[in-house]
Amino acid sequence: MLADFLLTEMARPDGPAGPGGGLPLNRRLYEALRRAMLDGRLSAGDRLPSSRELAQDLRLSRNTVVAALEQLGAEGYLISRVGSGTYVHDQLPQTVPVARRGGAGATTRLPGLSARGRVLAEHYGARELEIQPFTPGTADFSAFPVALWQRLQNRHWRSARPEMLDYTTSGGYGPLRRAVADYLRVSRSVRLDPEQVLITTGTQQSLELCARLLADAGDTVWIEDPAYWGAIKAFTACGLRLQPIPVDAEGLAPPATADATPRLIYVTPSHQYPTGAVMSLVRRRALLAQAARADAWVLEDDYDSEFRFDGAPIASLAGLDDDGRVCYLGTFSKVLYPGLKLGYLVAPRGLVEAFRQAHYDLHRPGQLPLQAALAEFIEMGHFAAALRRTRQTYAGRRAQLLHALAPLLDAEGVHITGAAQGLHLCLRLPLTVDDRAVADALAAEGISVRPLSAYCLQRRDLRGLLIGYGYAQPAQIEPSARRIVAAVRRALH
Repeated sequence: MLADFLLTEMARPDGPAGPGGGLPLNRRLYEALRRAMLDGRLSAGDRLPSSRELAQDLRLSRNTVVAALEQLGAEGYLISRVGSGTYVHDQLPQTVPVARRGGAGATTRLPGLSARGRVLAEHYGARELEIQPFTPGTADFSAFPVALWQRLQNRHWRSARPEMLDYTTSGGYGPLRRAVADYLRVSRSVRLDPEQVLITTGTQQSLELCARLLADAGDTVWIEDPAYWGAIKAFTACGLRLQPIPVDAEGLAPPATADATPRLIYVTPSHQYPTGAVMSLVRRRALLAQAARADAWVLEDDYDSEFRFDGAPIASLAGLDDDGRVCYLGTFSKVLYPGLKLGYLVAPRGLVEAFRQAHYDLHRPGQLPLQAALAEFIEMGHFAAALRRTRQTYAGRRAQLLHALAPLLDAEGVHITGAAQGLHLCLRLPLTVDDRAVADALAAEGISVRPLSAYCLQRRDLRGLLIGYGYAQPAQIEPSARRIVAAVRRALH
């Protein structure tokens, strides 16, 4: 309810809407209502309760409410219609819902930036990007065969023809696109031709390209809730309207009815980020059927699909797609190293030329000698060897971490999700636990975990800790996990 949100905002000790801001009540209500509009809880054209109803629900004087509404009207946020009521202005700039402050959606005043720019700039502070033993989303690339890689690069630089130093209009180096197509056909059951593969700088660029080509500003994109912050930024940059869709144990759970028909549906079905849920086959088929009915495009970010430790891999969405509605996104960063900055996008057959042209016009892709070295790296079997090696390494670290966290699983409401695949797991906690406070306490001890609630867009029913093990050295896992166990136990009592 709107009143609940406004009361919560006005009671927060941090920020201008809270009592800690030192503002009078009418200004605190103004700030809370403005945030509701900027966060997307109130959309253009929505009708507000009357000033009398708001005053009663918020236990404020009517004069206080009227003063806040008048200020918002003067600034163009609200419009009054005689005999009808007060509405959010139809010309309100397109806004998107963002996560709660203090995590993936922390907000501050940044003069000079647009509303969209503030969302892009404010999701993560510097500490969120630090790489520490349990930071989720990071891999250990210390074992990467640097000497071999250097030799391959040197060879292609020495023999580079002039055209290899230019931009590419073909979507990438041909042998690399063929190698990627062969890999995806075998490992992920994707039905594709090499011509459908575009080499990008990674998942972020692939997401942006899909958003720009397949949707217009203001179109709706279904996004998982909780969500991957990078997808939020990519879609925000393209002016899309986010509609959060809750995730359960089987992945994204499409509603029978929705506020708006989606133009795009973004999912991480192999290992949902951040909960770790693996989308069931039944749910995958249902999602594809719903996308067909809505005439929507599905963006499949096959996150962490390379690392499955329990059971056989589930076929990709693209492998089940009979209608050509799925854009498949992948990256080499986890198996090789992040700084490589090479990923791939499998475009729908009928749109390949459009994707190639847009990729060239927007991004001026190049790095052909680097792509040639990677193609040879794959063709010589080094990529497959690296994948086998990293799977074994991460499987061992995962087992260590699960064993070290086992003492917590006796507590009511504590369980682990997402441990069957990927490079992180999610330690789920009862709603009575402040997961942000636990994460902050552990950060003070040099342990970087992430609070699950920080990734939520609209949900308020999730608490937990994201714990990565990709970068954790075996000797660090047990002592660091003991600190996590201790911190969680303190929070439980």
